[in-house]
Amino acid sequence: MNIAIFGGTFDPIHAGHLAAARAAQRRFHLDRMLFIPTGNPPHKIHNNLTDYAQRFAMVALACTGEPRFVPSTIEAPAVDGSPHYSIKTVRTVRRRLRQHDRLFFVVGADAFLDLPHWREFRRLLDSVEFIVVSRPGFDVNALRQVPPPDLLPARRFPQEPGTLRLRHGAVHLLYDVDAAVASRDIRQAIRARKSISGLVPKLVEEYILKEGLYAGGSPTKRLQR
Repeated sequence: MNIAIFGGTFDPIHAGHLAAARAAQRRFHLDRMLFIPTGNPPHKIHNNLTDYAQRFAMVALACTGEPRFVPSTIEAPAVDGSPHYSIKTVRTVRRRLRQHDRLFFVVGADAFLDLPHWREFRRLLDSVEFIVVSRPGFDVNALRQVPPPDLLPARRFPQEPGTLRLRHGAVHLLYDVDAAVASRDIRQAIRARKSISGLVPKLVEEYILKEGLYAGGSPTKRLQR
């Protein structure tokens, strides 16, 4: 089976996330994509996040009707408040797979370029095949600057267009994804009392409006980081 990890704060999950997920599913023939809202992201430790249960609920609603999309609680908040690191999540998922299953990790281009700052990033590159969702004008050559030279194959092999092969993993560039929307823009639109129709799945829009999320002064619980 081909399994992909798609993590993020998903605050909220939106049409861009789903466009990237569908494009990755088609190109890499994914049998299952795990949507993993993070409970305690280390890179946003001081930011305010919407309550985990509400973010997970929105992810679950967004996956409705998509049989290959699976909402996952792997990164639910830890009792001690410790942050979740991607390498730990990958190891947890890997333990549940069979020997010949392929594991992918979906990430945005800017996040991938920041990979050297992630915990145990070398092991991460060795453990999964990255699917990097490109933004307009992104240069595939920038991907080659991220993996350390010793993680590249000892022998040079012909490379597929948009793919960088590593010793044990690979980095694939996913082109032309229509994902020109950000969670921040949606939160700002709601505070400004503008419509978010089409920016998020219909069920997610209904949930946001029902719960009064992002409206400012609402009773929504926030996690103080």
